[in-house]
Amino acid sequence: MNYNSQNKRDLYLSIVIPVFNEEESVRELYSQITLVCEREKYSYEIIFVDDGSTDSTFDVLNVLFQQDPRVKVIQFRKNSGKSDALSAGFEVSSGDYVVTMDGDLQDDPNEIPALLKEIEKGYDLVSGWKASRKDPLSKKIPSKVWNFGTSMLTGLKLHDFNCGLKIYRSEVVKNLKIYGELYRYIPALANWQGFRVGELKVNHRSRKYGKSKFGASRFLKGFLDLITVMFLSKYTTRPLHLFGSVGFLFSIAGGGITIYLIAIRVLKKSYLSNRPLLYLGILFLIIGVQFISIGLLGEMITRSQSDRNTFSIRKTLGV
Repeated sequence: MNYNSQNKRDLYLSIVIPVFNEEESVRELYSQITLVCEREKYSYEIIFVDDGSTDSTFDVLNVLFQQDPRVKVIQFRKNSGKSDALSAGFEVSSGDYVVTMDGDLQDDPNEIPALLKEIEKGYDLVSGWKASRKDPLSKKIPSKVWNFGTSMLTGLKLHDFNCGLKIYRSEVVKNLKIYGELYRYIPALANWQGFRVGELKVNHRSRKYGKSKFGASRFLKGFLDLITVMFLSKYTTRPLHLFGSVGFLFSIAGGGITIYLIAIRVLKKSYLSNRPLLYLGILFLIIGVQFISIGLLGEMITRSQSDRNTFSIRKTLGV
């Protein structure tokens, strides 16, 4: 569907917003979104995913749902994380384009028209870039380091992988499978699947209410999930290629050491019991066999696995 050639009234947007304890923000965010969409004459739906809030966030969302049929709400029984919240929203979205944004008012809904224009340049996903980020240095500096490292390791040259403000074509969100902390790497995962990924500078606002829900542990989790992304991008359907290759190298090294020691024993009649190299050769052989075995087990798991949601839904409104 071509944005430039169609009437804006025919454009259908799904706006997916994960929220967790944002009772002060959701009504104001809803008002800002509706103002933009009405001004631009978009047809749209707003999907709030309440990720197990313990305040009155769901009560506020329930009021919004009663007032506006375009509001849809999914409530989790417990906090499951942003990846699960996005997955739930993606699953029920029905728009030609899907916009995601955070529920803390730092993402600006006024950027939606610019994102739509950018994606119609031929991109499948356009990620926001908080070029002027309104966060403390304790968040900005680690984020710059992390984004640089992620860009280098994934081969996707973006300045801001984890910006909550993004726009997708519907086929992208229907093909994405995210869990854990993988929401940070959505552009890399989409790029790996062959989708064209772009980036656009967007306005970033200071937090108006409350405080960030993410602690220092996010850096360790993010690093571990980066390893996951690197594995998924190359070996998700062929784990034996990774583990088997490592196992083969260890086996070759262990076999070479063993042959060398056998030759010494046979030709020089030298005893091997006092040679540490013997134990190293045996260790390499054992490690090699273990890695190959892990690869084979991974192949069997890959063949038999089924996709399952990890979140539990308590209630839905309008879905």
